[in-house]
Amino acid sequence: MAASARSLTVDLSWTCRFPALSPDGRAVAFVSDRDGVPRVWVQDLPEPGGAPATPGPPHASPRAAAARAPGAPPARPGHARVIDTGPEPVDDVLWSPDGAWLAVQISPGGGEHTQVWAVRPDGTDRRLLAGPEDLPAKGSAVFVRWTGRGSILLVAELAPSGTTEAVLIDAELGNRDTIATGPLMWPSAVSRDHGRVLLRHGSRGKREMAVADLPFGRERPLLPPTTDIGSLSPDGEIAYVRSNAGRDRSALIAMPVGGAPTVLAERPDAELDRFTVSLDGRVALLAWNVAGRSELQLIDLPGGQTRELPPPPAAVISSVRLSPDGALAVMAAESPDTPSYVLLCDLRTGRYQRVAGDDPLPDEIVAELVRYQARDGLELTAWLYRAAPSPSPCVIYLHGGPESQERPTFNPLFQRLVAAGISVLAANVRGSSGFGRAFLDADDHALRFHAIDDVADSVAYAVGAGVADPAKVACMGRSYGGYLTLAALVTYPELFRAGVDVCGMADFATFYANTEPWIAAAAVTEYGDPVADRDLLRALSPIHSFDRLTAPLLVVHGAQDTNVPVFEAEQVVTAATRRGIPCRYLLFDDEGHETVRKANKIAFMQAVTDWLTRWFED
Repeated sequence: MAASARSLTVDLSWTCRFPALSPDGRAVAFVSDRDGVPRVWVQDLPEPGGAPATPGPPHASPRAAAARAPGAPPARPGHARVIDTGPEPVDDVLWSPDGAWLAVQISPGGGEHTQVWAVRPDGTDRRLLAGPEDLPAKGSAVFVRWTGRGSILLVAELAPSGTTEAVLIDAELGNRDTIATGPLMWPSAVSRDHGRVLLRHGSRGKREMAVADLPFGRERPLLPPTTDIGSLSPDGEIAYVRSNAGRDRSALIAMPVGGAPTVLAERPDAELDRFTVSLDGRVALLAWNVAGRSELQLIDLPGGQTRELPPPPAAVISSVRLSPDGALAVMAAESPDTPSYVLLCDLRTGRYQRVAGDDPLPDEIVAELVRYQARDGLELTAWLYRAAPSPSPCVIYLHGGPESQERPTFNPLFQRLVAAGISVLAANVRGSSGFGRAFLDADDHALRFHAIDDVADSVAYAVGAGVADPAKVACMGRSYGGYLTLAALVTYPELFRAGVDVCGMADFATFYANTEPWIAAAAVTEYGDPVADRDLLRALSPIHSFDRLTAPLLVVHGAQDTNVPVFEAEQVVTAATRRGIPCRYLLFDDEGHETVRKANKIAFMQAVTDWLTRWFED
């Protein structure tokens, strides 16, 4: 496919994320950006044993229709309808167990201060449950889960001070009951009778779980760090948690309240990525991260028996949710050539059905897992997207986090770059998740200098493997990856022809001063204390070494970003311009830390492609 045709195809692709089943299993709600802004859609499902449902025949795909008839309006998917939740972007949706409500998380203005709303599945009776009504106000609200008792929703409310309140909110009546309060705290689950709550405490990489009796009972710690996501049995007697306590890789642990832990599932070759427990507490579905790809496992909790599910028809499962009886699972699934779609699995038979989503790209794009060594012998991995012919211009792409992982997902930017003749090496440098606790902690504090070296070693691999033209290598990343891009550009200026910084940190001092208080407090274990480690943080801050910057720089940021405030971008642009470095600044007024509106995504991808092409051709 020609580069321009592939760009059009990629631009028209749309995603389905965070699917949630209706309790009767006859419909699914999900978040989709098919009409330009992430909104809630509801799609009917096939009758059990019926033919797989689809969004419509192939010609219903807006991407395919536009490829045949440019300018033609996109078709609507069969049996799908939009739920009106207002004009603001939707982050997540969850169907209540009684079927009466959809909980909807919304980002007013595209920023990070979210609200929680409830709406009937037919789109009526929309009401604000939690979060600031005044858009400029601080604070945020996030739904956690329905408790399984009536229409009561567990919500986390984050105050400007960084304190979190765990609140039970009745969507039907509007009643509110605050059940826990504390800094760096997150509610994970409540028992069906609301007699116990499972709470997470601690900063990044040092989190642990505790259970407390309600109301106002003392907390009982369960496991030492890091124990970060969890669920409770319906009676509240057993906590199911993901933990790497006493091991390198995360496992599923059953922790009876007042008893000894039992390992329910662990693998020496994989991390437990996510899990979900059915409302009746009988079944748990586990998604394992095996070198970036997903594998699924089912556990009968009363008996402890495990069963491997057939390989899913996608590289990565990004969310999993169960029907109340644990018979069905609904997932968001994606691959390098297929946008995120809704996948239904009958857990009794292991049969998968694709029930909503866009078509795969007509031309497959290959994500190749490569392994190479850092200078100190540590093994690194990356996903390589090759452009032809080789060697070619190449961009080293760095993910955010750093407690995140580059995986073989659908990335429209990578599609565009490959179509433009630019290879992408999406690296997992030290500090990435998915490779065990030792690898995750290998960039903490002063060890971060080694992560910067990993970027240079990634360049060495790309050049040595014949992928990259050594005179045409760029570095790019977003969030923490944006920081690491800036750090690599000033530490190894001779390696890079251009750079792209997307909402990255430039100075740890200003980041700590301006970010959300809870983010600053949680980041200390990862980066260092802004007072006690002032000298180290200054040495790690790329803005203080901009006299070494030589690469032309594209800087991208969202004006509503309060995680990494826009001042980080502004000082980068000022410092680069003052030194005569070619610099372009792309600011999205209606985006926060993530770019979610389709028009902005297209503008972003075009800007990056044009920027890199310009400097690679000079």
